[in-house]
Order: sequence, then C-alpha cells, then structure tokens
Amino acid sequence: MTDLQYHYNGVSTYTKVKGVNSLILAHQTEIETINNIPCFFWGSLTDPYITAKCWSTIAKVVRSSFGPIPPSLRDPIVSAGTERIRFEGFSSCNGVYVRLDMKPESIDGEFIANGTTNVDFNDPMLNALNSIQKNEKVTLAVGHRELQVITSKTTVKEKKVTLPMRWIKGLTSVQLYLADMNLRFELNKVQTIQLFQTLPKGNVKSDFFITKRTGKFMFSTLPTADGVRIGGIHRLRLLEGILPIVDKIHVYVSLDQESCAIVCEFGKMQLLMAFSPDAYRGFSGEGKALEHMTDNLPLEWVYGLNSLLKANETFDPTLLSIENDIDFGTMGQLTSSLSSIGLLGYDLSAGNHFYRQLPFKTDRILSLNPRLKNAKKLVDNADVLILKKEENYIEANVRGTGVQHKVVIHNEDHRCTCDWFTAYQGKRGICKHILAVKMLT
Repeated sequence: MTDLQYHYNGVSTYTKVKGVNSLILAHQTEIETINNIPCFFWGSLTDPYITAKCWSTIAKVVRSSFGPIPPSLRDPIVSAGTERIRFEGFSSCNGVYVRLDMKPESIDGEFIANGTTNVDFNDPMLNALNSIQKNEKVTLAVGHRELQVITSKTTVKEKKVTLPMRWIKGLTSVQLYLADMNLRFELNKVQTIQLFQTLPKGNVKSDFFITKRTGKFMFSTLPTADGVRIGGIHRLRLLEGILPIVDKIHVYVSLDQESCAIVCEFGKMQLLMAFSPDAYRGFSGEGKALEHMTDNLPLEWVYGLNSLLKANETFDPTLLSIENDIDFGTMGQLTSSLSSIGLLGYDLSAGNHFYRQLPFKTDRILSLNPRLKNAKKLVDNADVLILKKEENYIEANVRGTGVQHKVVIHNEDHRCTCDWFTAYQGKRGICKHILAVKMLT
C-alpha cells in the first residue's frame, strides 16, 4: 500500500510587523476543489497565548511515537467553517489522537470558504509561537488571502510530507471510538495539577487507572469500579505543556473500558486527546470502522450532503431525517457509514457529530483496510455458506485455508472459530469471516 505524499507549494510563515504577529498557514489537500481555494479564514486570535500553547501541544503529538514506528514529521489537518476552526492530528504510531476546537469567541475574522485541508506546521513557525506573550496581537490566515502569481523569476520552496495509510485510517476510525465514550470524571484546575503530580516516571508497561479516593484524584495500579484505565500512561506527558493554563479537564472512557479521552477546557477553546488501549496499539489497526463499511453508501448521498452541509456544522440525524424524508433506521446506518469514511467527527462535550470531509479521496479511504478487501473476496468466491438465518440469529460456514470456520451472529454478538477471533475476542474489530457473512446477509 503506497503512502500519500503531499507537496506544499509554499511553507507556513510567521512574521511581526508594527507589533502585530501574522501567521499564514500553507495548506494542501488531495481534493482539487478544496485545494484550489486560496484562503479559508483570515482574522485575529482573541487569546493568542493559549492558542499558541495548544498548537505546540498538537505539534508535539504529531511528531511523537510510542510504538515500533519511528517519530517523523506529520502535519495536522484543519477544518474551517460555521464560525469554528478545528485542528486535529495523530501521533506517528497512531495511538494518540489530538484535536483543538476553537469556538467562535476565540477568533475574530472572516470565513472566506469552508472545508478541511492539511496545513504546514514547520519548525521556524513553531519556535516563533513559543515566544508569544499574553498581551501580543496575532492574526491568522488559513491559506493566502490573495492568489499568488508565480513567474519564472519567482522561486517557491516546496515542502514534501508523507502521510502513511495508517495515519489516514486512524482519522476515519477514531470518531467511532469517541462516539462510544461516556463522561467519568470532571477535575478542576487544582485537582488536575494534583493528579499529574502522581504521574509515574519513565515508560511504565503496567496498566494504570485514574481513580478517586477520599475526594482526591490519583493514578493507581489498582483497578476500581469507577476507575479509568490508561494504557501506556507515559503518553499523558504530552499534556504537560498546557496543564498550567487549563481551567478544568473532563475524563471520558469507552464502553469496553479499553480506550479513554481527556478534554482540556480553556473557556474559548478546548483540546481533546484520545488514547488507544495500549501504547503498542494504534487506532488505525482496531478495525472498528469495518462493520459500517459493509453498507454501500450511494455516492449521490455523499454528494448531496456535501452540498447541504458546511464544515464543522452540527450533524443532526433526526432533523435531516424529517427534512429529507429519510427513515430513522436508515439515517442511523447512514450516520455510522459517514463517520467511518471521515465525513463526520464527534464532539464529546456536546455529545453530537459534526460534519467535516477529510482531505483525502473517498475511494482511497474505502480501499485502506485489508480485512474489508479479503471479506469481499470471500463473498465474490462464494466461500460463505449460510446455514441458518433468522431475525436475530445467523449461522454460517466460511471456507478458510484447508479448514471451515464457523460463524455465529446473535443480535450484536459475533463469534468465529478463526485464530484472529480467538486471539482478540472482537477487541480489534470483527474478523474477515464475520465481515463476509454480514456483507452477504
């Protein structure tokens, strides 16, 4: 599988003229209609100091790695529209997801267009951001305000950034994990600082839990009924740069108690950081999006939503069902399908989806998962034999290499006799045999 390589026609710049700092973010996307937009937003930051600290944290995440994948240069993506700007990205190992949600009150300017694109986070720009003080003025441009004319006498420095397929896969699947999380703890500023004072040193391999004892939060190796498991707890050090300025944090945990997320509140903006179950496991390999990719989403629906919705607009399935005369059950499947191909994000604090299109072609996203391709091959080769099919129960045999695998689907419970299911018990998504049966039925 070939990784995606971006070619920036320019680089992001940070300049200071007459006491006003100007940040221009160069952008690049795989989608031509968006790539041709010279500028998405131009205006000023109402709280540049906190914004700069959050951007530095995002840069720290996208340049880090906690697994066998070496850290390398990765640029975040930005969604601009509906009076909001969102920055999001992944660590190189795909185990940490970060997103900065800039609310309308954090920016003062003009949204010239809406869309999602990759932006250049280079070293000189980040070094300059670290020097921003609380009383400084900063203007922000996502793209160039004016279309630049490049002549034979003009030289433009081109920057190349490689985005591996696992990075793109992670962006499509993490939204499904976030939508599966519930709020467990809320900590104020003092409680947050006290909690992180108990953060163990070094790379700890054992599991830790955020627990509350006698009104005090702490990290502990002992699981409790309401504790939140943190796999690879050393990854939490990515948050240390913003702890002194945070107002409060919210701790979320998934229904299976495997993954978790921390939302840091700053008043005008919030920074979310989600963690995969363990440091060696990335969101891209979990396979949670597979079930929703079995439904063939008509392309006309995708195009229709592109014309109906703007970037960062709240996705209200009930309202869309009523306005467009779509059955509620169909809309539920549509929501899951759209989320699995990156057209929806999930806001933990608001508890709803928002619209955003990833800066990658839809067919690229659909072709990323080998389990999906192998399941389609099983169906095409007639290797699936349905033995029993009732309203809430399916039983089938699926041909393997020299063996027949037994698949049983009862309501939401899936079981298979293959080695993959035996090893992971559904914790890393369904196997290709279950997927093939679901596709066929």
